[in-house]
Amino acid sequence: MNQVLKSKVALVAGATRGAGRGIATELGATGAIVYVTGRTTHAHRSEYNRSETIEQTADLVNQAGGQGIPVQVDHLDPKQVQALVARIESEQGRLDILVNDIGAEYLVDLNKPIWELSLDRGLRMLRLAIDTHIITSHFALPLLIKNPGGLVIEITDGTAEYNEKNYRLSLFYDLAKTSVIRMAWALAQELQPHKCTAVALTPGWLRSEIMLDHFEVSEANWQDATAKEPHFVISETPRYIGRAVACLAQDPDVARWNGQSLSSGQLAKVYGFTDLDGSQPDAWRYIREVADVGKPADATGYR
Repeated sequence: MNQVLKSKVALVAGATRGAGRGIATELGATGAIVYVTGRTTHAHRSEYNRSETIEQTADLVNQAGGQGIPVQVDHLDPKQVQALVARIESEQGRLDILVNDIGAEYLVDLNKPIWELSLDRGLRMLRLAIDTHIITSHFALPLLIKNPGGLVIEITDGTAEYNEKNYRLSLFYDLAKTSVIRMAWALAQELQPHKCTAVALTPGWLRSEIMLDHFEVSEANWQDATAKEPHFVISETPRYIGRAVACLAQDPDVARWNGQSLSSGQLAKVYGFTDLDGSQPDAWRYIREVADVGKPADATGYR
């Protein structure tokens, strides 16, 4: 990437780790000013109780060529979000890109009916995965629509096509991820008169820090995880979806995607970007055509 977005200002809500960190880093590679928010800092850990911090993400943005600004924010607290947007307006006078990436995957109880799920954990997931996006958009969009060309990206899990036909792990998770896709469509209707764009975007099987820890591997030896889960062969780094976001953000015709549900693998074929290893994993096509129909794991033709 070159410095094509040097004058642009981005907010990545939920940039502590995973997709949010990859997105912030790749926006940095375009020269953008990137506000990276989350709850975990050097001095405080969120309920995830993990070591990744927003300061680390901001450092990655700086190293990539952008300007990373870490701000500790709980996006369930309207006053904190309002203060964040007021700071962005005061310091930059504009907001060009909003990425709503906050989720709550750590709360997922897999493949259990609702009567066996923890109601507290399930409702907490909905608040973190849906309410945070709504609160952030409520306060951020008045600043974003001041200039034509603004872009809102709702990060979810699964495409609209896939989620419509497939049960996603639990009722709460299924509802959260499909709701975000519909949210992007609704925002697209409201933003279009202001010549701004909203899309839903999903990574494939993400090699996030949490997923690598789950399989007891690192990015350097991630393929060892295929001994436990052969279909992990289709997985991708968080930088892959980051490059998808960076390409959308610099596309002068980005409005063609308004309201649509997109994936990293789909956009890689349109824009020509690759993952860090030079491949173009197309996870959702692989999941439909290989994993879900019981074929042996083989990523040939899918990356």
